[in-house]
Amino acid sequence: GAIRSGKGYFQEADGGALFLDEIGEMDRDMQVQLLRVLERGEIMRVGDTVPVKVNVRLIAATNKDLLDEVRRGRFRPDLYYRIHVVPVQLPPLRERREDIPSLIEHFMKKYRPRAPRRIAPITDRDLRLFMQYAYPGNVRELEHMIERYCLVGGSVADLFEQQHVTAGAVRADVSAEETAAGSGPL
Repeated sequence: GAIRSGKGYFQEADGGALFLDEIGEMDRDMQVQLLRVLERGEIMRVGDTVPVKVNVRLIAATNKDLLDEVRRGRFRPDLYYRIHVVPVQLPPLRERREDIPSLIEHFMKKYRPRAPRRIAPITDRDLRLFMQYAYPGNVRELEHMIERYCLVGGSVADLFEQQHVTAGAVRADVSAEETAAGSGPL
């Protein structure tokens, strides 16, 4: 039913890089198509009969252990070895808390312009709350918390109350009272 052929992601990224997030969630049919593109360096646009050459560096991310997915038969081994060129293991945010202030600053710059009203700056007390949180949703959770803070306003303490921090998401060595008072360890 395609009326016209358009540029896809690989063609748009030709000569550059393409980021594929959550590649471990890709179904087997899509894995076959991706492998063909990576092996042949060409794509077939919908409605076309001649392949188009592309030169794309692929950057892929997943929260799954792809080698385990290969062992379980859920990820193609040939695709795994094709994309497993320069593996980078990035620990979860809770294991690299030193990144939290920079990430907060980045997300504040991104979302503050969209705020319907003036947003109070993040205080040292607020930063302590951010530093103590466990981030089960990793960096995306932090980003969405900052986005919510910028869009809805209120206090950072209210934001954490909405995240149910006092229900156990704060590091075990910090009590709810310390968190609320902002006197817990950094």
